[in-house]
Amino acid sequence: MTTAGTRGPFSAPYRNTPVDGNYVVPFGNDSYFITIGNSVYNSAQINYRHTSHRSQILLGYTFSKSLDDASGYGEQINPYDPKLSRGLSAFDSTNNFVMSYSYDLPFDKLAGPKRLTNGWQISGITRFATGLPVTLVETDDHSLEGTGFGGPIILPADTPDLVGPLNISNPRTSGGQYFNPAAFASSAIGSEGDVDRRYFHGPGINNFDFALLKGTQLTERINLQFRAEFFNIFNHAQFITPSGILGSSSFGQITAAQSPRIGQLSLKLNF
Repeated sequence: MTTAGTRGPFSAPYRNTPVDGNYVVPFGNDSYFITIGNSVYNSAQINYRHTSHRSQILLGYTFSKSLDDASGYGEQINPYDPKLSRGLSAFDSTNNFVMSYSYDLPFDKLAGPKRLTNGWQISGITRFATGLPVTLVETDDHSLEGTGFGGPIILPADTPDLVGPLNISNPRTSGGQYFNPAAFASSAIGSEGDVDRRYFHGPGINNFDFALLKGTQLTERINLQFRAEFFNIFNHAQFITPSGILGSSSFGQITAAQSPRIGQLSLKLNF
């Protein structure tokens, strides 16, 4: 008898002739979709606004937690016990602080042509936030549930076992390694892993966007605005969430970052 993985001999390539006296049957899979997703979200939110003659500032902070058993259309759920797929939502962010501001620079108090000294302003948006959760996936089908390739998101519902300390590291000093890959191992044949699909977060966000503006009143009805805008002005690396696919070459590693500092200049004529 010819075997292949946990599904042999049925997962072997189809054969018209018997193998060791047994015919190999070419089974496929047939996905079943049902609206049984369940989620819960709780948060505490604080907002502060200040406006003065020259400045405006808006502060917002959210402390929250979102749990579900599927975070989007097509994410597989354990077919025998959906509770085993419950964990942090893929978009969960525990802490989210955002500050937006603008300030009219007092250059208009300087002597000289008003078209040069009037209309200067700085503005920006600053954000500090917890990173998105790492999604842990085991693709060897040791659970024998066959949930892989069952929908738009082809990853199975299986999760690995936790066998050691997670040891989250700073990717800037660890060569891009975010967590210890040896902390996880394949589950036993016929068993589901003992960790939640998502239970810890990836690298956070530390970002500053900044703009310098100059408005010039050319006539009563025509205004020319100059803008110098910088996104991620301090060029701080904003790492993407590391791979949580057990057995992949990048498991636990940071493989990319979001956009570096970007600057742009523009002129806008309002009439």
